[in-house]
Amino acid sequence: MISDTHTLVHLCSFQEWQQFAHDGQRRPPSLAESGFVHLSTPEQVRLPANRLFAGRTDLVLLWLDPARLASPLKWEPGVPGDPESMLFPHLYGPLPVAAVLDVSPYRPGSDGVFHTPRRPGVAPDTTGL
Repeated sequence: MISDTHTLVHLCSFQEWQQFAHDGQRRPPSLAESGFVHLSTPEQVRLPANRLFAGRTDLVLLWLDPARLASPLKWEPGVPGDPESMLFPHLYGPLPVAAVLDVSPYRPGSDGVFHTPRRPGVAPDTTGL
């Protein structure tokens, strides 16, 4: 299940992104704890954002090219509260900075809820389809 944009996203703080850009790869705690880096499709990222980062305003989305990921990528179930049959991409190795296509702020809406983001530079769909 690849999103329509054929990109994946990784959610982190701006400070974590700065460190990642300097280091050349990201090794979040989940890599040591669970063996993988959590990724999402753009359509999915609102779920973990609302569950884990409610109220945060320092987050960024790293827009990733899956073809530039050097480690195995597996699609696996999320947490039990996620929609039935939803699989999330898990990267079984560090996330290379070379896979990052764009970086964008990710803030909750005026309702305090994170919504589905749009990739920077991509115009909204106005066709009504």
